[in-house]
Amino acid sequence: MSATDSTKLPVADGNAVKRYALGLAHKYRKQLIVIVVLHGLAAVAGLAGPILMGRLVDEVTAGTTAQFVNTVIIIGVIAVVAQAAITRYAREYAMVFGEKVFARLREEFLETATALPLSIVERSGTGDLVSRTTHDINRVQHTIRFGVPQILVSAATIVITLFAAIFASPIVALALFVSIPVMYFVGRWYLPRAPEAYIAESASYTEMYADITESVEGSRTIEALSLTEARKGQVADDIKKAIKAERRTLNLRTVLIPGMDFAFAISPVVVLVWGAWAVTQGHASVGAVTTILLYSTQLIGPVWDLVFWLDETQVAATSMARIIGIGEVENDRTVKDSAPEHERISGAGIEYAYREGHNVLHGINIDLAPGERLAVVGPSGAGKSTLGRMLAGIHPPTGGSVTVGEVPLVDLPLEDLRGHVALVTQEHHVFVGTLAQNLLLAAPDADETALQRALLAVGAQEWANRLPEGLQTEVGSGGHTLTPAQAQQIALARLVLLDPHTLILDEATSLLDPRAARDLEQSLNAVLEGRTVVAIAHRLHTAHDADRVAVVTDGRISEIGPHHELVAAGGEYADLWHSWHGDNEDA
Repeated sequence: MSATDSTKLPVADGNAVKRYALGLAHKYRKQLIVIVVLHGLAAVAGLAGPILMGRLVDEVTAGTTAQFVNTVIIIGVIAVVAQAAITRYAREYAMVFGEKVFARLREEFLETATALPLSIVERSGTGDLVSRTTHDINRVQHTIRFGVPQILVSAATIVITLFAAIFASPIVALALFVSIPVMYFVGRWYLPRAPEAYIAESASYTEMYADITESVEGSRTIEALSLTEARKGQVADDIKKAIKAERRTLNLRTVLIPGMDFAFAISPVVVLVWGAWAVTQGHASVGAVTTILLYSTQLIGPVWDLVFWLDETQVAATSMARIIGIGEVENDRTVKDSAPEHERISGAGIEYAYREGHNVLHGINIDLAPGERLAVVGPSGAGKSTLGRMLAGIHPPTGGSVTVGEVPLVDLPLEDLRGHVALVTQEHHVFVGTLAQNLLLAAPDADETALQRALLAVGAQEWANRLPEGLQTEVGSGGHTLTPAQAQQIALARLVLLDPHTLILDEATSLLDPRAARDLEQSLNAVLEGRTVVAIAHRLHTAHDADRVAVVTDGRISEIGPHHELVAAGGEYADLWHSWHGDNEDA
């Protein structure tokens, strides 16, 4: 693992990439053999032209008949047709092979990416993961679909052509190898420098994507704080870094490509000069020289393809290292076999730091009775959402513990954990598919009645059934557009279907207007009956309805108790309540 910075997703080393590539080659070895054989046959058919031309030159020089010439032409036509037919099926097979391999890679990447610990993803930033799922995947996709088959084709063609040249005239064929030292030294200069340069280039794109993504997502905050110019300057700096990294890889190619071009150019010249000498000395015929000269020009295509894909594979290998690297992320929890004895969630001495030495939570103790409704309130940045994530088992605490039934949440498999406690935040996502499919993500076996019941519980049944095709209406990108409030209702409906015994609602109704939010929370009451609910909210009517209220200030619980007791105590909560209630008389 070459990336050791704990804030960055890791990048696999060269050996890991080789092992992965060899593993793919072994898994698909039969298909690779078929590709090589098919293209080998096409290459053999392509060798007929120069051989026939050389033979024709010798025969015409010695004197021949029209019948012989006609026969050569017919054989040449047959060879061309055969080569075209074999190449057509070989390329089709190779393209299908590329799609299969890429599909496997994409599925494995998606499985790995979706299983990443959220704490690691959040610490490293979304830009890095977005870069790997877009920029890097696209690079590897191009190489797998086109590069791998072309490399095999070019290599097979080069080898077969060289053997045919040696068979035609070993002495003249020696001239074909004169370009090898040039290609060797150019390649030896290029290969050690390329990986580091392309890794730096990919890293520059990661930084650029991260800053652009964060700027778009936080555009309102940036405008409110007059940070527009600062963010523009940051993105401009990122672009400059990307250009600098691109220039470095471009400089490598300006040595690789002209060097290889020179090697291609000298080969036919040397063949012609060396062949002329061989003919004058009686070591070869004019026809043999003609054949090998044609082979030298034929080799330019496959050798150039091989060099081109040599460069592209360096790019792809770098991207592959970044893709494979996410599989090296260490899990943030250790699953054990312990089963919770009951449904009570407790936190003891909870501490959490996004950065080492900078705690957000400071020794919080909290105990949730089954069926209790706890409201968590406090100023922005006090640590309310972080506490909610601790109670939901999203992040393991950096100090203390959070347990359900005496078992630490981080000891439970994720699928079991979500059966005990689930978190819904103000962030939401509508997936591409039908509305029903979006709901079934939480409960794949739910029937139509269950889906309608969940929608009714969150006040979404009426508008959902008014959609053009009801629950079968396509939503998400390219489909029917849902409003932010409707999308949030769908997220809450998923929670109803998931049916955990403890719910963490982190401002889950923030996108609804106050009256709609109030109606939704009241309609949810029947559904939430008997469940433990932790509601993190800035609308204090939620706190008024709760069994207890916890006031979080500077990462600590400063007050906790029933609403009326805290108001009577005249502390921080009383100040919040009087301030909010005075501004929301009609809420």
